[in-house]
Amino acid sequence: MQNQLLPIKTIENKIYIIRGHRVMLDSDLAELYEVETKVLNQAVKRNIDRFPEDFMFQLTEEEVVTNCDHVQKTSRRKGFRPYVFTEHGVLMLSSVLNSKRAVAVNVQIMRVFVKLRQLATTPVQEVSELKKLLLLYMEKTDARLEEHDQNFTQIIHVLNNLLENPKEPNKIGFITD
Repeated sequence: MQNQLLPIKTIENKIYIIRGHRVMLDSDLAELYEVETKVLNQAVKRNIDRFPEDFMFQLTEEEVVTNCDHVQKTSRRKGFRPYVFTEHGVLMLSSVLNSKRAVAVNVQIMRVFVKLRQLATTPVQEVSELKKLLLLYMEKTDARLEEHDQNFTQIIHVLNNLLENPKEPNKIGFITD
């Protein structure tokens, strides 16, 4: 088993979904890297060209309020709106923070992001396969129903002919001339 700096659950519990992206708060990342949040954000601002909007963004006041349970517990900087980093942003942080711990923690974080992505896609694939099987079953059932309908139509047609044209029963006995 791999030597882990942090338990996987610790990292998983620090990943949130905001604006449809899995993200981590700057304060959570700083805690994992064992640096101050201010130091992490300064390093990012010195290399801001490496962090486009899809790598990192600052939460709006509304998002801070909406996610206040997560944000207020982790954000120690009163009055500041936290930055959040997407998976790509977290990966880019390892090139900005030049410490062995940052690199090691980033490797673990990337593994957790990959694991979460796999867990998210597995049910979708299973649902897709089940949908295909259901459609195939429905097609086969429809074909059988059509065949049964044709058989019933033939039976009804024969019965109607028998009822409309009753055959005279054959006489039993001897025929005399």
